[in-house]
Amino acid sequence: MDTNEDSRPLALVTGASGGIGYELARQFAEHGYDLLVNAEDDRLDHAAQRLRETGAEVRAVRADLGDPAGVDHLVAATTGLEVDVAVLNAGVGRGGAFVDTDLADDLCVIDLNVTSTVRLAKPLLRDMAARGAGSLVFTSSVAAAMPGPFQSVYNASKSFVQSFAQALQDEVKDTGVAVTVFMPGPTDTDFFRRAGMTDTRIGSGAKDDPAQVAEQAYEAVAKGRKKVVTGSLRTKAQGAAAKVLPDSAKAAAHRRMAEPGTAGDEERE
Repeated sequence: MDTNEDSRPLALVTGASGGIGYELARQFAEHGYDLLVNAEDDRLDHAAQRLRETGAEVRAVRADLGDPAGVDHLVAATTGLEVDVAVLNAGVGRGGAFVDTDLADDLCVIDLNVTSTVRLAKPLLRDMAARGAGSLVFTSSVAAAMPGPFQSVYNASKSFVQSFAQALQDEVKDTGVAVTVFMPGPTDTDFFRRAGMTDTRIGSGAKDDPAQVAEQAYEAVAKGRKKVVTGSLRTKAQGAAAKVLPDSAKAAAHRRMAEPGTAGDEERE
């Protein structure tokens, strides 16, 4: 993670047009990295321009990582580049009872959160392992540690990311490559609107600052930490509780937060 004046390292960040991804990219830029940023939406060019104001060289690659062709496009953009840090942050959620959600929406969650993560990690990690250097970073969630009624596919997808990242940590422990997974809680981004969860308690409740989440995630990467819960003290307490509570209790708690129609319930308690 050390930088020098002769050569600026390169950080790749997916899902970088806003929210945690944008703030992560800004952290790396402000710490001396050039950037390769990706997102699918038209906000990416504006985000890239703002990031250039830090003095970083920023290349923007617009691609939908939920589509294999989009993943291939982003991988092709790394040809000839030495990616020092790759942050696989792009993700999406879908709220509602599993029996009611559209199968296509559920599969979109899997395609982006799970399949694209594997498809991107493979070439990036192979290159890092061959060089004996680099950091691969995964955005997981405190949701990875709990069953997720009314958000079942999303929580399961983050459980996959968590397990996948920790398995890779062991596989590459003697290669010079570091793998970090960080777990934010509810964060003030566009996530809940896109997931159709604005009428839920979690969607309408207090949320963490994405800049704080990103700063703590960057510090974890810089220090070579393997796993960290990021965000407010409330989120850190939630992460600690998830280690000791039985699954049934965690599922019941998640139901209270994610069930449609629960927005504002905390005000009536």
